[in-house]
Amino acid sequence: MRVKALGEIMGVNTQARLAALRAQMKSENIELVALGPSSHIQYLLDYTPYPDERMCLLLIGAKHEAFVMPALNADAVRAHTDIEFFKWADAEGPTAALKAALSKVAPEINKVSLDETMRADIALALLQEMPQATHCFTEPTIGALRVRKSEEEFEKLKMNALLADRAQEVAAKTIRAGATEHEVAEAIKNFFIAEGATPIFDIVGASENGAFPHHHTSDRVLKDGDLIVVDLGGTKEGYPSDITRMVSIGEPTAKHKKIHGIVEKAVQAALATAKPGVKASEVDAAARNVITEAGYGEFFTHRTGHGLGIEIHEPPYITATSDVVLDEGMVFSIEPGIYLPQEFGVRLEEIVYLRANGPEVLSERSREIAVV
Repeated sequence: MRVKALGEIMGVNTQARLAALRAQMKSENIELVALGPSSHIQYLLDYTPYPDERMCLLLIGAKHEAFVMPALNADAVRAHTDIEFFKWADAEGPTAALKAALSKVAPEINKVSLDETMRADIALALLQEMPQATHCFTEPTIGALRVRKSEEEFEKLKMNALLADRAQEVAAKTIRAGATEHEVAEAIKNFFIAEGATPIFDIVGASENGAFPHHHTSDRVLKDGDLIVVDLGGTKEGYPSDITRMVSIGEPTAKHKKIHGIVEKAVQAALATAKPGVKASEVDAAARNVITEAGYGEFFTHRTGHGLGIEIHEPPYITATSDVVLDEGMVFSIEPGIYLPQEFGVRLEEIVYLRANGPEVLSERSREIAVV
């Protein structure tokens, strides 16, 4: 079996990303980055080990990197990387392997950047081996790299956005009086699978169900006059999509059109505000102010957006309290909504790639209500 060398991991320049990570570590005076099986390792290697209760850590120091690797999983992981393993077996436990790996990778540690998704028991065991060190999470290290997407990442996100546009078209064609929310969701899933993508999620919320932002798609039968929230996403080549559009069975009512128009104005306000150098909270405020001034502020019950990358929800988060300063290459959603209990909800969601002159919307599908 031939092992992939670090420089030839498919689709990812691992050596370049490790070099960038080490430069970031140096600038932040961080001697060690410790990652559990997660999207962070996926970002570096285009692969992540199986996550279970056994200690599995990728340790990255100023010059060396190594895995603390359960012997049970070593052969499977070895097919994907030639990074050095410090293996441990169930009969002996991970402590000796962890000590040896730390001695090789970062013999002197004053500050460690810790994977925030790591199991608490493993994180505590790691920190016990460096009692003198302070710690932070990954925002100043690998997080700072991941939050700014390359043009190659943009191309994958754009491809997935166009795929999601077509999934929305399939959903609209499936929606009819007498069908169920679940039938529409199944059509979405089947489309993604047929296109070689993996369905991630679907929210199909008719009328009163659309008033729940994270409605669980149900057996509710669709009927004439329904206004339906369709929020969907899939993943292909390691990157996801996420888009929300509205569909009406028959001509939407005057109230449907009014609320949709307010949400559309909120989207436009957020898009006009989102520029490099602007705080994420200012983008949230731009959308929220439109809805509040229209008299529906109490019905906009969530943040304006979230980042999108390897994970469908990742930094930056577009919230009222975020001090994150937006920068070129950041990718995030703009998705204001109004949710009227027991009536209906309206949400419109775009994913944008921030350019020097402002946001580039990845979707090419109209935000108008699709009437079927």
